[in-house]
Amino acid sequence: MCSMKIQQDIKQASNNLVATCPGCGMVCDDISIIKNNHDSLKLMTTDCAKSVTFFEQVLIEAKPTIHGKTVELNEAIKKAAEILNAANQPLIAGLGTEVQGMRAIMQLADKAGATLDHMHSNATMRNTLVMQNSGWQITTLTEVKNRVDLLLVIGTDIVSQLPQFFKRIIWNESTLFEQDSTMREVVYLGGTNLDTTSGTSPNGTKPTVLACDIEKLPEVIATLNALIKGKRLTATQISGIAIEQLQTLADRLKAAKYSVITWSTSALVFSHAELLVQSITECISTLNQTTRAAGLPITSGDGDTSVNNVATWISGYPVRSSYKRGYPEYNPTDFSTEKLLNDVEADALVWISTFKPNLPPSTNKPLIVIGHPNMVFTQEPDVFIPVRVPGIQQKGLMFRMDSAVTLPLKQLIDSALPSLSDVISQIEAHVN
Repeated sequence: MCSMKIQQDIKQASNNLVATCPGCGMVCDDISIIKNNHDSLKLMTTDCAKSVTFFEQVLIEAKPTIHGKTVELNEAIKKAAEILNAANQPLIAGLGTEVQGMRAIMQLADKAGATLDHMHSNATMRNTLVMQNSGWQITTLTEVKNRVDLLLVIGTDIVSQLPQFFKRIIWNESTLFEQDSTMREVVYLGGTNLDTTSGTSPNGTKPTVLACDIEKLPEVIATLNALIKGKRLTATQISGIAIEQLQTLADRLKAAKYSVITWSTSALVFSHAELLVQSITECISTLNQTTRAAGLPITSGDGDTSVNNVATWISGYPVRSSYKRGYPEYNPTDFSTEKLLNDVEADALVWISTFKPNLPPSTNKPLIVIGHPNMVFTQEPDVFIPVRVPGIQQKGLMFRMDSAVTLPLKQLIDSALPSLSDVISQIEAHVN
């Protein structure tokens, strides 16, 4: 009986895994998972909805198709290469992948003369344009975890994108410098009807909430910047927020030892939102003249940080770059997926999404889809090649949203499907 119990314990221990989750930009690397005998995964804790959704999804063993008809992998690869060989300006978009997948994609783009764009580039570019234009002072999740004493959240609740942010980064039990995290201040500025409960300290202190319409944030942040600089204003309110409240916030930011201002450009859906990001970075620059402050841009996920970092290493540019002239070009406006498809410049679309079954935009161009096996199409692509899901069926590397570290994605269960890198490399071998 004792021996049988030991064997059962050993078997159970072998089924208990610790994995890295690519479900959001935080890329948490301590997710405890139980692997069931039939190769399904179950989280030991369920306090992160995105981790649960990712690891507990039921994956099918889909087959490659051409116009909806099941074919052998080699036939689908040859058909995809045939489409790329016939195209003058192919577009490789979506790009929901990790480091190794993107490295292979870069080689294919170079050979095929393709343009590259990520599915979340509209949001990413609002940050990239500011960084390229004037630079910025940003920090890492680790620094925030150990140093922040005042967190200013602009236009987002954070947790809809990063469910574990407050638990792991703000209200963590210990810091390197013995700071009492329960004494940290949280202020939400902008946005309406946000769920701000996560900003409540473990000691019960509720966050300060200064609400306004997202579209009004440019004038609110400009006002806050003026107050930080010591300007005197005659107005009594701006966009429904009392100037007195903004003055109090400006004073608290100047008095803080290490304030962090965070924002999510995916929430800033209005014209020239990059100017708001630039105004935020100006606030940070002004604060750093007398104290310490930093920014923390929140990314949209689906490998956007990894993809942009790999593209920059290899070509010198982030995505929205093109090899159509035989060398890398960068144009954040003209090389967007929407513009290339709508302006009839792109004559073939390769859509890649491996973490989630994100579907491609509607198009009448020849369409190659490579990605998540659970994709269900309303309009069958010319070619569909299902591949392994990184972090579940395939190893990989993933950049955290702050680009401070890369973390390993594990293969937790086996699959007969090929990896994205293998498929892309085989297509490349058939491209002229």
